[in-house]
Amino acid sequence: MMTPITIKEFYQDILRNCCPDIDLFLEENINKDIGHFNVFDIAELYKKCKLKPEMPYNRRTYYKVSLISGKNKVEYADKTIEIEDYAILFASPKIPYNFTPTSTNQSGHFCVFTKEYLSKFNIGLDIDALPIFLPKSNFVYQINQEQFQYINAIFLKMHSEIASDYEYKYDLLRNYLMELIHYGQKLNPMEPTKNNKTAATRTTSLFIELLERQFPIESISQHLQLKTPKDYANTLGVHVNHLNRVLKETTGKTTGEIIGSRIFQEAKTLLTQTQWNISEIAFTLGFEEVAHFSNFFKKHSNKSPQLFRG
Repeated sequence: MMTPITIKEFYQDILRNCCPDIDLFLEENINKDIGHFNVFDIAELYKKCKLKPEMPYNRRTYYKVSLISGKNKVEYADKTIEIEDYAILFASPKIPYNFTPTSTNQSGHFCVFTKEYLSKFNIGLDIDALPIFLPKSNFVYQINQEQFQYINAIFLKMHSEIASDYEYKYDLLRNYLMELIHYGQKLNPMEPTKNNKTAATRTTSLFIELLERQFPIESISQHLQLKTPKDYANTLGVHVNHLNRVLKETTGKTTGEIIGSRIFQEAKTLLTQTQWNISEIAFTLGFEEVAHFSNFFKKHSNKSPQLFRG
């Protein structure tokens, strides 16, 4: 299972080589990951911080907008996108991806921010409902040199503003960020290519990561967000039949069998390690009726939940 990367761990990774007072920086600039925003110059990070060029698969807890100049490769689910010159990338915690530069000449900018940063300035805004951050979104957009210069100007204003002492600068920075988001939503996403050699392994890995991130269930208010094979296929941006075929080839089991097995495993843990009643356990695991949960459990164990609990 991939380990979620927090905004603090992101800073520790990129600044460890150029910020000896990294702990002090984190204490002063990050308040429990709430309402955070920052902007970076890519060429400067490569030069000063010896930034690692490749970003391997990981689930990140923050959002990121990257203006890219240079040859790069983006891999996610069963898709590969080749960036030849200019592009803009909108990353969200919902889509694990791998980013690999394929040339040494890299420049541009990126900003990182948390969900709370936008919501605290715009009450009621659900960033995950924006088209550009939907799970099925193709989140890499090719742009020409003119568009690159336009977006570059917005990032330069971000750099200038964040270094200022203006009292309301983070409100203004939020407006610049929303301008980037709306600009991106008008663009046509880059068409990915299929990478059959590694696609099956990658899709399987991402599916397992999505499945495992929902566990463990730690309170009765926690409920499974992804319940069916279609839920997982939609999140990965593939057809449900394709996902099922890939998993059958790589694991020998269908999508439904893998999901069911993991839910059954969690059900046994909750029955033996908590005092929750059967209906509470059923609800957290995505069953609307206790009878449905009981039938599910009997199918996997030949025992009712009550009998298993003893």
